[in-house]
Amino acid sequence: MLDIKETVDNWLSENNQIALATVTKTWGSAPRREGAKMAVTPDLAMIGSVSGGCIEGAVIEEALTGLKKGQSKLLSFGVADDEAWEVGLTCGGRINVFVEALDQTWWQLLKDRTEQDLLTLTITILEGDLAGEKALFDESNTVLYQTEKLSDETLAELQAIAGKTHRSGQSTWQATQIMVDVSNPRPHLIIIGGVHVAIPLQAFARMMGFRVSIVDPRQAFATQERFPDVETISHEYPTKALEKLGLDRDTYLAVLTHDPKIDDQALIAALPANIPYIGVLSSSRTHEKRKARLREAGLDESLFEQIYTPIGIGVGGRNPEAIALGVMAEIVAVRNGVREQVGA
Repeated sequence: MLDIKETVDNWLSENNQIALATVTKTWGSAPRREGAKMAVTPDLAMIGSVSGGCIEGAVIEEALTGLKKGQSKLLSFGVADDEAWEVGLTCGGRINVFVEALDQTWWQLLKDRTEQDLLTLTITILEGDLAGEKALFDESNTVLYQTEKLSDETLAELQAIAGKTHRSGQSTWQATQIMVDVSNPRPHLIIIGGVHVAIPLQAFARMMGFRVSIVDPRQAFATQERFPDVETISHEYPTKALEKLGLDRDTYLAVLTHDPKIDDQALIAALPANIPYIGVLSSSRTHEKRKARLREAGLDESLFEQIYTPIGIGVGGRNPEAIALGVMAEIVAVRNGVREQVGA
């Protein structure tokens, strides 16, 4: 919802009616994943998308009809290979989209938790007499909100489904025509070193929905003027800074300073934490020297396999922007499970 949140909030402040469309299931090569959202108002203002093509036109029409009638509806679009491009699918397949009037109470609760980077899960019933009824759960599976028509028995069933879904962290469609929509905390990119490459890198990261922190004890490098939009700037050495920032399954680390006094500290702190990505800007020769220092510091050599170095996917450019693009591409590929650890 992050990509539509600001616009929807503006519409709500102007007392607009809003229809919400959510991708609930895809087959084949759909460009948008389950949970992708589009919002539209009666005057045809829209934000977000549910595909890459003209399926939006049909969805908007159904969404506004439902908004006028006060009805929710599950839409299904199926296409053959030769028609796929016309509806935004890169090959033949199907896509299901649920359209409903925006529940403002639910939206406000979800928005507040999303802004705090708190895991939140919504289960919506898609068909039958209870179509459009929903419940909102926090990370401990506590019910934060439920619509009026949900009985205690039905709510208990939804809560059981929520409990099974929390750890997967992915929105899914259930065979019982239930949409489980997970709002995960934003991934956190921690950049070690306020070097030139870090400037475009943090911009790319924020465009991809990451929150960004800069760690550099050299205060001249990590300044508010150089990094006006990052969430945190720390001038502590990485050992203390990373302890305060936290290292978890949503943390990605780019180590860029070339200064062993700084880079080694970051690796000593991060490698045992088993975070999904640790990239280091260095040559192979420099990295061999680094590994020797890390061994002397007592790190198990098996941990070195987590390190991506030289950092980034080669894009054929040497300027800071090209290097940053390659780094961000590698981080996104790792996050999406399409780039394996290369070893170090």
